[in-house]
Amino acid sequence: MKKIYIICGLIILLGIGSGISFLMIRDANAQIPENITLMTQNQEDYRFGDSKKIKLVEFIYTHCPDICPTTTQKMNLLKQDLQDEGVFGSKVEFITITIDPYRDTPEIMQKYMEAFEISDDGSWLMLTGDPANIKEEQAKIRGVADQFQFQYKDPGNGFFVHSTFTYLIDENNKFIKKFPMGEEFNKDEVYERIMKEL
Repeated sequence: MKKIYIICGLIILLGIGSGISFLMIRDANAQIPENITLMTQNQEDYRFGDSKKIKLVEFIYTHCPDICPTTTQKMNLLKQDLQDEGVFGSKVEFITITIDPYRDTPEIMQKYMEAFEISDDGSWLMLTGDPANIKEEQAKIRGVADQFQFQYKDPGNGFFVHSTFTYLIDENNKFIKKFPMGEEFNKDEVYERIMKEL
């Protein structure tokens, strides 16, 4: 009987180990396709393959009552630290992608940016979809989110249920590391990892 418990225990441990390994490999291979183009807050095209900077990517929707604005605020503080080091804009950029392009038009994304007093200097981009092709744009945003297993759903009340991670990706749009959103977002930890990558 004792052998059965030991064997069962080993099987469980192997299963857990395999699951963790799968998640680590999946994350390590995540990459945004270079040909995906979204629209900025200034109604300009942004193609992921054109930027050769390290990027911190957050997925938000502007009607979010808590975790999204909290994350953006903490990223704004992180931006100041990176500016002090002289790397923000030249080597590092921030990307905020809405998961609700139907409501979050370029104009709304621009207002979101202004609400957080984020300079519109091209170093922090607010990405959404072209309102003229909203179905196709929703699919492209879903495609980017799926690369990093960022899950989201509108239950029908306009308040999305979504994953709670931000993503650091390299100059080739490949996954480096993910960090928690909201109150758990530790700007010092993210800062140290960014500086390590430079």
